[in-house]
Amino acid sequence: MSQKYNESNGRTGQKNGERTGGGRSDGTEGRPGTGGRQGAGSRQGAGSRQGAGGRQSAGGRQSAGGRQSAGGRQSAGGRQDAGGRQGAGGRAAADRQGAGSRQGTGSRQGTGGRAAADRRPAPAARAGQASPAGGGARSFTVQEPGELLPFLFAKLSGQGRNAVKSILARGQVSVDGASVTAYNHPLRPGAVVAVSRERIEEVPQLIGLSIIHEDDDLIVVSKEAGLLSIASPQENELTAYRQLTDHVRRSDPRSRIFVVHRLDRDTSGVMMFAKSEAVQQSLQNNWQEAVTERVYVALVEGRVSKLEGTISSWLKESKTLKMYSSPYPNDGQHAVTHYKTLETRPQLSLLEIRLETGRKNQIRVHMQDIGHPVVGDKKYGSKSKVLGRLGLHARVLAFVHPTTGQQLRFETDIPKTFVNALKI
Repeated sequence: MSQKYNESNGRTGQKNGERTGGGRSDGTEGRPGTGGRQGAGSRQGAGSRQGAGGRQSAGGRQSAGGRQSAGGRQSAGGRQDAGGRQGAGGRAAADRQGAGSRQGTGSRQGTGGRAAADRRPAPAARAGQASPAGGGARSFTVQEPGELLPFLFAKLSGQGRNAVKSILARGQVSVDGASVTAYNHPLRPGAVVAVSRERIEEVPQLIGLSIIHEDDDLIVVSKEAGLLSIASPQENELTAYRQLTDHVRRSDPRSRIFVVHRLDRDTSGVMMFAKSEAVQQSLQNNWQEAVTERVYVALVEGRVSKLEGTISSWLKESKTLKMYSSPYPNDGQHAVTHYKTLETRPQLSLLEIRLETGRKNQIRVHMQDIGHPVVGDKKYGSKSKVLGRLGLHARVLAFVHPTTGQQLRFETDIPKTFVNALKI
């Protein structure tokens, strides 16, 4: 899937840390022994308990190779207590440390033992995918079409049928990363079936949002109409920003998201977020050079007579926060919009729109200016409710990656509701 950029490319603010920085709007314990158990830091006996002729006391019990008490018990290779148990090769309770015994700062590490010093955070699981609560998952690749339960019977043949059914019912099975409990779930060749030792925890689904590209610097998403990009000071509801913040913090609680630009609530399509302030600033400060293509599709009212055209005006904002084109040159922000008619009917027309500039509500204002307001845009003169939403979709967004210098292009399909409206 490709990517898009929003009509609203003006600068905007964020709530609760949703800082835009002038945003644009439009995460060897082995036991060897010499006649007994031995470990450097474990129990050792040089012949274990041994007496040469029996027991002898010298202020305690002693035997050559046996036990001696001198305020405690001791043996060569045996045990000694002098406020604690200790022996040559015995257990030292003062710090319980040895080469191959338990050692570490909050972890267990040893030569040939277990080491957990390098536990790096795993990448965040994608929304809707499964995240095993515990390790030890077994994975199998599907070779032939079939259903899940018979597949599990074949792969887990060492377990009883009821045990396999229980594993499935408890949510310990995933297919291609998604938890599945249905016995008859269809399997296709190439699918990966994973069986976890513990119940699989579902990563929360993103609502009104899907990730189409993610790397160390950026996240590119496709936003549905009705979802806010960010929250304003007056709004406290679900936003794309908040959901993506939760997403990156699953792998690293310190991770953050930074708004680069935004799409209006009722505009759908492609938009991107930065994962660092440096990347955000790089994109915003070089927006005109970094962004190489921004294409929208708009469903507008009426039959557009010209097959293509360019609209140029100076945009200003009224006291009621409504944008309008000033009749005077150089009075406001210069805005340039190019359009091409894709399909037209007496009541509706489908246009492809390319932005040369990215001002707040630029497309909506310019469509009103030519007498063909965007469908559903009551604010800018529309009377049609044929879609039940704003007829504006950010279809393509292409840009130069701020870190790698690679040219990236993301494109989404024209919404089916736009196409279907033309058939009425």
